[in-house]
Formats: sequence, structure tokens, C-alpha cells
Amino acid sequence: MRATLLYAPTLRETPAEAEVISHQLMLRSGMIRRGAGGIYTYLPLALRTLRKIEAIVRQEMDAKGGQELLMPIMQPAEMWQETGRWDVYGDEMFRLKDRHNRDFCLGPTHEEMITTLVKSDVRSYRQLPLRLYQIQNKYRDERRPRFGLMRSREFIMKDLYSFDKDEEGLNESYDKMYDAYTNVFTRCGLTFRAVEADGGAIGGSGTHEFMVIADSGEAAIVYCSACDYSANVEKAELKAIITPEEDLKMLTIVDTPQTKSIEAVTKLLNVSADKTIKTIVYTTDKGSILALVRGDHEVNEVKVQNLVGCLTIELADEKTITETLGSAAGFIGPVGTKCSTVIADSTVMKMYNAICGANTADQHYMNVNVLRDFSPTLVADIRLIQENDPCPHCSVPVKTARGIEVGQVFKLHTKYSKALKATYLDNNGRETPMVMGCYGIGVSRTMAATIEQHNDEYGIVWPVAIAPYHVVIVPISAKDEAQMSLAEQIYTSLNACGIEAVLDDRNDRPGVKFKDADLIGYPLKITVGPKATNDNVIEVKVRRTGEVFNFAINNYLEDIKALLAAL
Repeated sequence: MRATLLYAPTLRETPAEAEVISHQLMLRSGMIRRGAGGIYTYLPLALRTLRKIEAIVRQEMDAKGGQELLMPIMQPAEMWQETGRWDVYGDEMFRLKDRHNRDFCLGPTHEEMITTLVKSDVRSYRQLPLRLYQIQNKYRDERRPRFGLMRSREFIMKDLYSFDKDEEGLNESYDKMYDAYTNVFTRCGLTFRAVEADGGAIGGSGTHEFMVIADSGEAAIVYCSACDYSANVEKAELKAIITPEEDLKMLTIVDTPQTKSIEAVTKLLNVSADKTIKTIVYTTDKGSILALVRGDHEVNEVKVQNLVGCLTIELADEKTITETLGSAAGFIGPVGTKCSTVIADSTVMKMYNAICGANTADQHYMNVNVLRDFSPTLVADIRLIQENDPCPHCSVPVKTARGIEVGQVFKLHTKYSKALKATYLDNNGRETPMVMGCYGIGVSRTMAATIEQHNDEYGIVWPVAIAPYHVVIVPISAKDEAQMSLAEQIYTSLNACGIEAVLDDRNDRPGVKFKDADLIGYPLKITVGPKATNDNVIEVKVRRTGEVFNFAINNYLEDIKALLAAL
């Protein structure tokens, strides 16, 4: 490709709308342009990288027995209503009606569609297993689309669905996809972790997220340096913290004016936060809930939502607290509460003579003891894991990191096959629900995550495998016939042997060309100047390391091939 023909409108200034580095660099390097909030056009450079990621994904899916198909983006509501997910997705689902007033959605995912398809054709155990996938645009009406391609309303996704006879078959499919995902992200040049995760709206039990490690990641993960445990903080397991036993003291009320926070209470009463009980009130579709954790801990809302089985959960406002519980916000507690559902973290059950709100403004209870003074409805691990908490597997303190989710694998079991009556006849002629899994890769997000991990002060630093082009050839002067002739020769030779090259034939200053080369992130830059025409030597610079090599013109092809292979 010649730079004079390449549609890559680079920018010198960073657009104000771009918050994270991938968004900034994709706009500046002429890879994407905004169509509307969370909706982008992929320009030629971006599309070349996307196609390379897709090619890697296809190779790895096919190697594990996947077969590619393409399903409709627009899906009828009836399928989603059968599984009960028409309401679960809520406002995040793009909904529309046709001219006959029938309800449809733009597919955020395709479990219902693929299950309905397969059940119409599969009758016998002899037709299983099946692993079917597609690469297609998906649509989710994000409340606040941001960070460019990291959280957009339209995005490219690979989704594969496995159909097996039994749990043993599902485990095999899951392991194959886990291995395939590991291969995909390794080949893309990413540093990542597979972490235990929550199933969310997809459902099922047993799931891992593939997280690209990056400071800009929206997700927090924990991992153990002593064993292989790692998890999303929403999923991370925690054991109860055992505190030394104390003699139970008499329950008393103390005045605590203007102390609506744990910090204020501990300061007034001269106690540490681990002697207090934090009470959080939630409003859900199943009524109000009190969640209790130790004062120095935070509530894990995902765990609470899964425990209760509610579709919606949000913090209660002061009006709701007053009208529903008859309590004062900031002074809520479990003793004498009117709330019918009280969930206590397992660590709370090990506390003695604790302090909590007295459900009256400016007052707290002292010497609160569980079971004597109140009985929770449920006891479970509902706190959010923190750095240096003990690993649930080996008790070594865990570490934390930020991650960008680029893929997730789920064991769905029979969640969708039972709801949609997707059955087969086993070898005894019995009708049996198919056992399913689903596996997604955010293709466009993988591109953005790669940039988050591979950049420097000058621009993008592409891994060779997914770079839009491998090499850029920069003649110092487009007016020098000898330089241009040699640059043309190199350009033709590289492309002829399968090395994707760009010839920067623009009549611009060398500095402009060099800055664009670094901004776009070509893995190699070949400079054709006086040294090349006078001494028959070309200068080759490695974008990632800054190393410079001088190759003889009569043997540069083999040298460049070897250099690219080593990157």
C-alpha cells in the first residue's frame, strides 16, 4: 500500500473525548472515527488488524472442532421470553418492533437463537457433540458508553456454543475452548490471566474470564503468587475471619451525633473499624435487603444478587429507608430492624461485642452479638476481597491487578436446553436435554486491549501477528529519483515474498513520516536515504526496542524475514 493512497487520517492532537490510551491512539493514528456515542467506523488500518485477529480466532476454533455459521442479528422476543431473559437484560437490550407490532431485539448474545436452531435439527446422540460459532456484530445499549472500543454499544464478537450429551462431554468442550482461548491471546501477543468469574446475565455455573492485564482495565482481579488461584473480585471466594472469643457484654445504646460513616463512628467511640458492623440497604425486585459486613470491609453486590436471585439491585435512598424501614439513613442496623431479609457476611458471625446503627438518628448500639441480639436470614460470603486477604486455596496473601476482559467461557449445563426443550434421544431411546456451553471473544475489544498493553510515548507498538502492516518504507526525499527507485524496488520485493509493506511516498518532511510511522506502530521501519543509494545499505529500525540494523541491499529480504520472525 502506498501512503498517498492509504486512508489513514492521522491527528497531531489528542481529541478531548478520548480518555484511555487505546481510544486516543486509535483516533490519532487514523484507525477509527466516531459515528455516535459508543458507535465507531473502522478505517482500513483497524479493519486489517481486526481481520488478522479474526483469522487467528478461526484457526483456533476450527482446530478444536468448531464450525462457523452466521445467525441473524435481529432476534424475535419469543425466544428470549421462553428463557426468561427478555426482562433480565433490561435497558441494556436494544428493542424494536416491526410494522406488525411484533417485538424483536438486536442480539447482545445468541444463546436462544442457537439453541432454537439446533433443537430443530438434532434428534440423536449420534449427532453430538456440536461446536458452532460465528463472528458478528453485537449490540448492547450501555448506560454510559466510554473508553472507545472498550465499552461500546456496537462491537465485534466471536461466540461459540457447544452441545454435548452429558457433563463429561461439556467438560471436554470447555477444556478445548479454554486451551483455544489461551492460544488466541498468546498469538495476539498479550499478557493475560484466566480468572474465575461470575456468570452474570448469561447464567450457568463454572466460568472463566480472560483478562488482559492493564492499568486502564475496568475489572479488578486478584491472584495468588504461591498457587494458581486467580479470580475476578466479584467472584473471589473468602473464608470467615476468626476473631478471639470475648465474654458477651450487655447491649447498650450510645449517642453518636452526626456520625453517619464508619470513620466518624470509630473516631467518636475510639474503636477500630473491625469492631463495627456496616449495614447496607438495597432495593431489589424481591424487596428490601440488609447486607452486613465488618466495618473495614465492602459488600460484594454481585454475590448478594446471586444469593437472593434478584434481577435488579441498587442502593436504597434515604426516602426508601425512612418509609420502608422506619430508620434513619447512616444509623441502620440489624437489631430490631423491620427488614425481612438480612444477609450477614460469614465474618460478621465471628464478631463479639460489635457496634452498629440503632435505627434511630444519632444513636448506635454497643456490644452487639449475633444470635443473641439478632438472627440473620442468610449467612454467606458476601464481602469484596481486598489485597493481602488470604488466598482461599493456600492462605498466602493475594495480590490485585486491573484487567480488561477480552473473553469468557461458560458452562451453561441445561439452563437453555431445558427452557427451550432442546433434547435428543440417548442410546436407550430416552429424551434427554442437551448439555451446553458458550464461549465469547470480544474481537474489537481485543484490538483495543492490545494497544493498552503495547504502546509508548510515540504511539502504538503492534505485535507482528496482528499489525495492520509489517513494514513501512520511508524514503528521505520523495524528490530524489535514486531513493524513490530503490524504495519502490524494496516495496515490490517485500510484498512479493509475503511481507506486508507500506511505501511512504508522500512529499512530506522526513520528520512527519517518521512520526506517523511510530504513531501507527509498524513493527519495522526501513529508511532509504543517501547511505542506501551511496553505500548499498538500508537502515532497519525495530519499533518495539528501538534497535537499528544496517542490512546490505543484496541480502536484506532474508534479514528482514528473520527479524520479523524473532519479534
